[in-house]
Amino acid sequence: MSIGYACVTLGVYGTAMHTCTAKNADGETLRRITSQNLNALERVVDYNIDNGLLLYRISSDIIPFGSHPLNTQRWQEEFAGKLLDIGRKIRKSGMRVSMHPGQYTVINSPREEVVARALDDLTYHDALLSALGLDNRHKIVLHIGGVYENKVDATTRFKNAYSCLPESIKGRLILENDERCFSAEEVMDIADSLGAPAVFDILHHKINPSKEQRTIGEWIALFGNTWHDVDGRQKMHYAQQAQGGRPGAHSETIGLTDFLAFYHMISCLDVDIMLEVKDKNLSALKCGYSAQPETMPKAGLQKEWARYKYDILSHSAQIYHQMTELMKQDAKTAVKEFYGLVEQAYTTMPTVGAQENAALHVWGYFKDQSTEKEKNEFFKRLAKAVSNEDFSGVKSHLYRMAERYEMSYLLNAYYFLRNK
Repeated sequence: MSIGYACVTLGVYGTAMHTCTAKNADGETLRRITSQNLNALERVVDYNIDNGLLLYRISSDIIPFGSHPLNTQRWQEEFAGKLLDIGRKIRKSGMRVSMHPGQYTVINSPREEVVARALDDLTYHDALLSALGLDNRHKIVLHIGGVYENKVDATTRFKNAYSCLPESIKGRLILENDERCFSAEEVMDIADSLGAPAVFDILHHKINPSKEQRTIGEWIALFGNTWHDVDGRQKMHYAQQAQGGRPGAHSETIGLTDFLAFYHMISCLDVDIMLEVKDKNLSALKCGYSAQPETMPKAGLQKEWARYKYDILSHSAQIYHQMTELMKQDAKTAVKEFYGLVEQAYTTMPTVGAQENAALHVWGYFKDQSTEKEKNEFFKRLAKAVSNEDFSGVKSHLYRMAERYEMSYLLNAYYFLRNK
């Protein structure tokens, strides 16, 4: 059972995806951005392998305007070597990747032009996974689409459109229940009729429940029946509702207590869990290491502490010292307590004093090599931050200095993710 995350990798320098506007999408710009994004993807893959994260959803934005007529580049040929190198790393590590086209990729629309654009988008996603040299265990997630005032007709259009898809695309598709239109029961029926695998989304199911009453475990097991050996291990989506957010909004982080209760409930099932959450890989590591401490790489918790420490300090010096003591214990026995303290720290409102203390600790990495100008700028910003209770300017200055002095330890710290 693998636990993974989607698209964005937080706190890992050089993994941001780049894009451009249609106005600027000339050949040279598209080529440059494609190269940057493939380099970023390779860094993400390396990071995932190093940290034991073997389930990952690749961003659709890797190739800018990949399914749009604006992009006439022969990117599969021009970047063939790079794509295959990344794909080899994925295959060798045993990682499974997937992609998830956006909300406008709808093949059951009554409008032919919408369906045509959706086919172009699915063709692009399949082409990218194929260019990476990945087989049909690496999937493309697709919703059934809209109801358009008549669910029976909408379902028929989906089945007809699906049946006309190229075999290469059909071999990758997995169908997902959604929070508004098509319930788990309805998607199961469609998947069964088409012989397609289906992915169960637990949060969508809670918002848009099926008429048929079953437990979560029963639904996951039923969805598992749609998967075959050629599809790889069954996959599902797990998310928690954001407090105060619209129904279906993903939480900032995955609450560990609820996740572990869910994990142990389904531990008898052979299923991969894709987390859909705003803090991405942070929750994937937290949930993965806590549920499966035996899978934690050597020094994995020490790496996590190195990334968290100054952000924790900016919330609570007391919890920071508790965690410092905790790190003296065996990592595999301390992991749940470690992440429990992380969650506790993030529910603690950071005081001005705590944030000032953390900023000074980070400044300590530069004080002996900084110029007088950099020093003056830091303390000027720090005084302003203390006065205004806004430390974003201080963090921006420290981050630029970390780039200037090539301090990867700080560039990969979670301290800079939350600009308070």
